[in-house]
Amino acid sequence: MITALFFCREDRLTGFDISGHSDYAEAGYDVVCASVSSAAQLVCNTITDYFRDPADVRVGDNIISLRLGEGCSEHSYELLSSFEKHLEFISEDYAEDIDLIHETEVT
Repeated sequence: MITALFFCREDRLTGFDISGHSDYAEAGYDVVCASVSSAAQLVCNTITDYFRDPADVRVGDNIISLRLGEGCSEHSYELLSSFEKHLEFISEDYAEDIDLIHETEVT
């Protein structure tokens, strides 16, 4: 199962950790993993390379994470919200393959 952990502070998304595998299909044919991975990479690259906002991005074996830094543009927060909604839509069709979790950060 893919676990998508979203971090919130003051009712705003500030980052995510995406980990695991959906096991929907064999490697190379798993449309759920491919959809989630591709969307997460697009979000990370857009925030850091296009918006040029400060963010801590980490990519490892079975995990990709992003934390927005101080001074990010509103566009980055909006993109994170869009990404969250995108994963909600995917999870409607593949509920057994994606677990969405929200965690409130304490300031």
